Amino acid sequence: MTTAFMTPAPVHAPARHTGRARLWWLLAAGWAAHVALRLWLYRYHTGPVANPDETGYLLAARWLAGGPGADLTGSTFYQGGYPLLLVPVFWLTSDPVLAYRLVAGVGSMVAAGAYPLAYLLLRRMGLGRRAALITAFVAALSPALVVFSGLALTDAILPVLVLAWLVALHDLVAYGSARAGVVAGALAAFAMATHLRGTVVLAVCVLVVVVVWVRRTVPGRGRATGPVVAALASAAVVAVAGKALNGALSAALYPGGPRDLSGLLVSRLTSLEGQAWALSGAAGQLWYLVAGTWGLAGVGLAGAAATLVRRSAPHAHRVLAGTLLLTTLGIAYASSAALPDEHRVGNYVYGRYLACVAVAWTLAGLVVLVKGGRLAVVRHALAAAGLLALTGGVAAWYAGDRLERYAFIAFDFPEVIFLTGENDALNLVEASVPALVLLACLTGAAFLTARRARLLVVVGVLALIDIAFTAGQAPARPSGGVDWLPAPPPGRVAVDRRVRWNIWVPLAYRVSWTRIEFYSGRPPSGACTAVVPYGTAPPQGWAATGRGGAQMGWTTWSNGRCR
Repeated sequence: MTTAFMTPAPVHAPARHTGRARLWWLLAAGWAAHVALRLWLYRYHTGPVANPDETGYLLAARWLAGGPGADLTGSTFYQGGYPLLLVPVFWLTSDPVLAYRLVAGVGSMVAAGAYPLAYLLLRRMGLGRRAALITAFVAALSPALVVFSGLALTDAILPVLVLAWLVALHDLVAYGSARAGVVAGALAAFAMATHLRGTVVLAVCVLVVVVVWVRRTVPGRGRATGPVVAALASAAVVAVAGKALNGALSAALYPGGPRDLSGLLVSRLTSLEGQAWALSGAAGQLWYLVAGTWGLAGVGLAGAAATLVRRSAPHAHRVLAGTLLLTTLGIAYASSAALPDEHRVGNYVYGRYLACVAVAWTLAGLVVLVKGGRLAVVRHALAAAGLLALTGGVAAWYAGDRLERYAFIAFDFPEVIFLTGENDALNLVEASVPALVLLACLTGAAFLTARRARLLVVVGVLALIDIAFTAGQAPARPSGGVDWLPAPPPGRVAVDRRVRWNIWVPLAYRVSWTRIEFYSGRPPSGACTAVVPYGTAPPQGWAATGRGGAQMGWTTWSNGRCR
């Protein structure tokens, strides 16, 4: 009997292998389902809708692929990490419409990768296999993974990047894995090469790795210097490569330099008025994070804070809690401090910058609701409600009537529009009340249900909410009609410097065969098409085409020599 106990029976091995294979098939099938959903949602998208951001990334990807670039001098710098992933698209085609559809496909596939990564993270947080599969599948329907997945924005990949980073960081801390250290460091540095928010991710990663090395000894491995060195070395290598990539992009697409916000950032950090702006903006972002996750991020934040101070919690869980808290607060504060006053409501309440951590906090909130005792569930839900009220109050107090006077851009508020049904204004109270109602539904599902059935009920309620939100994102079939900005005929294209940016920026992407040129006065003699403000008379040798119009603010001339 002793021998039988110490030597597993051979018949069990195929069973274990079958179970592992079934798991990966389930994860693959779930991933494919999420890809299909996103492709369906964005089936009518044929070009950028969020300008200049989408176009900036697309132009960077096209230039990296060997195609024509553009002169984006004075614009926001769109970093090269995300465009690097899109380079194969522009190797396959130069057609702007087909390329954009393929980019939406890439974003959909990456965003759907949140499902298997969420499963891995939930398993490390103590959920069983079946519970993690179900919970991760529903969490992958989160708005942060649906809204941006079909757009050419870094927000299509950042939430997935953060999830993968957290999984690797957990394994580095829990097991002293050098491989996990390499992955964690590389992902953090790649995030920095992708967006300025990634600078916070890398800084937190380095801080956590160093602190863990100083204060923690891995059982059986001493101080585990190898994994720490692996993490820091991989971060350094990828950071240097990212710096070189962004330097090349800046020189090619921003010959006169990108928009410089360093002076604004310094003034914000060194003045009381600037600190008030930064802190209130951070509060507005935290409000949106909680409201846009139906309160689950607030529950997760409360749970992370409790885990961080509870010495009995697993060490790796405490490290992850602290890491996610630092990353979230750092991004909220830094992004708000560097944000110029653009006279829009999104300057004071904004959700996009923290969308990269929204899914992680949704998972944390679900873990609390599913695994916590009834009183713990209520306490965490009350803490989430208090955080929503506090952050919303701070944002409303600082912004004042600017929330009513400044421009409300519907693209900035998809979750709020779902909560209030209004797509032209933000009222923090009117948006907070339905968010609290949804939080109460999720909390009630956890509180009133027996532990054995709690998972299915809580996740089922969340699924209904997310499905309702996703249904609201379903596109209507385009009505057709004349394209407002048709691509000009082949040949060199010149743009009068008086033409507004919201015309020449999307045009720079549509003109796929050459780099558009800017001029003042008379168009270059070698150009075939000139884009000018409407109402401008063409000089000799040029003829008006009749395109554009007074409402659009532009028209074109054609050069008779190009016929």
